[in-house]
Amino acid sequence: MPDEFRRKVRTEWADANRPGAMTDCFIEGPSFDASGNLYVLDIPFGRIFKITPDRKWSLVVEYDGWPNGLKIARDGRILVADYRHGIMELDARAGRMQKILTSRNSESFKGCNDLHLATNGDIYFTDQGQTGLHDPTGRVYRLGASGKLDCLIDTGISPNGLVLDPQEAVLFVAMTRDNAVWRMPFMEDGSVSKVGRFCSMFGPSGPDGMTMDKAGRLFVAHASLGHVFVFAPNGECIARIKSCAGQSCTNVAIGGGNSDRLYITESVTGTVLVADISVLNS
Repeated sequence: MPDEFRRKVRTEWADANRPGAMTDCFIEGPSFDASGNLYVLDIPFGRIFKITPDRKWSLVVEYDGWPNGLKIARDGRILVADYRHGIMELDARAGRMQKILTSRNSESFKGCNDLHLATNGDIYFTDQGQTGLHDPTGRVYRLGASGKLDCLIDTGISPNGLVLDPQEAVLFVAMTRDNAVWRMPFMEDGSVSKVGRFCSMFGPSGPDGMTMDKAGRLFVAHASLGHVFVFAPNGECIARIKSCAGQSCTNVAIGGGNSDRLYITESVTGTVLVADISVLNS
């Protein structure tokens, strides 16, 4: 992030999530629009930025929220998982946020973290809050294109990033404080069954944002090890991409003309890293 956008002031978010650490920004949620612009979030200051292909940063919106996850739909809609407000939509031209879903059965969410968009328009999102091994009550939801809201699981151990497999038959969810990725197969009625740990990791934090390529390889950003781990469809770890900046790789997005570049948000330094993943095909 350019120095002109960094803020050296105390925030409520930093006090709760990074106590004692200087936090002039904390970027997350990379996602590309149809023109190749990369959108990223700055959680503690409620900001969303656009980075053009020539690496120019511009502020799209600043609002009273903690945007944590962002995805851009095929029709151009920009959807945001906000820890304070739930699921929101960004009007980039007007620089305005609109609330889409703020509660379930009149009960507020614990704290939404990330989201994934299915090809049929369904929105999958995680409700993480401060859950963990001490409080395994994190939730994973599906907001159908019809408006129907389903709770797929309510025993999550800090549900965070999530992604569907290429066939959209299985949902993968990063459970940060379980230091694992859970595999959630769908039944014919749309519910999940036989949920299990797809892979386990280690470290003081855990897996954060994720993406998957067309070959079904899962890219998992780890928030404390400074790596993105790459897993084959059978769960084997086949590669590690090491950060050349800080140790907090928080999220990932695949881009490039041939979908051969992995864009990684490293949040401690406020840096977007780029890795050549074409070597995985050799």
